[in-house]
Amino acid sequence: MILAIDVYYMENQAKTVGILFEHWTDTKSDINAVITDYQNNVAPYQSGQFYRRELPCIMSLLNKIDLSTISTIVIDGYVYLAEGQMGLGGYLYNALNKVVPIIGVAKKMFAGNSQYLIEVMRGQSKHPLYVTAIGTPLEEAATNIKLMTGKYRIPDLLSFLDQQTKLFKHEE
Repeated sequence: MILAIDVYYMENQAKTVGILFEHWTDTKSDINAVITDYQNNVAPYQSGQFYRRELPCIMSLLNKIDLSTISTIVIDGYVYLAEGQMGLGGYLYNALNKVVPIIGVAKKMFAGNSQYLIEVMRGQSKHPLYVTAIGTPLEEAATNIKLMTGKYRIPDLLSFLDQQTKLFKHEE
C-alpha cells in the first residue's frame, strides 16, 4: 500500500490527511482509505527547520496506520535540502527506523539541492515537480510520480489530498 500525506495549518492548529492506494496509476475512486488527524498547539514555522513543525503532525497520523502494510510514503516536500542536509522526508525516514521508503514531491525549487532531485514534467506544465527520495532509487521514485494519474502538473491523487487538508473543520 502507498500512503500519501499532506498537512495544512490554520494558526496553531494542523490537519494531517493521508490517503492509501495500491498502485501508482490509481485514480480517486481507487483510494482504499482517507485518514485524518488534528493537532493543536503546533510549533511555529522556523525557516530551514520546517520538519520541526510538520514531523510531529505526520507521526501522529501514522499512529493510526499499520505501517507494516505500507510500501512507500509520499510527502509534500523534500527528502534532501542543500548540500545533502535532511529535509522533512529524511527526518521522517529516520523516525521510521529507515524501514519505509520516502518520496518527496515539491512544487518549488530549493536552492542547492539539484544533485539530490529529478525534475518531473507532467501534463502541459512548463514547471516541473521536484522529486527526491530515500530508501528507494531516485529514478524509480521519479518514474512512479510521473506514472500517477492526471493530465496536469500535480497528480490527481495528490491534488485530491491537498483539497482534503483544506477542508479544515476540527471533528474530534
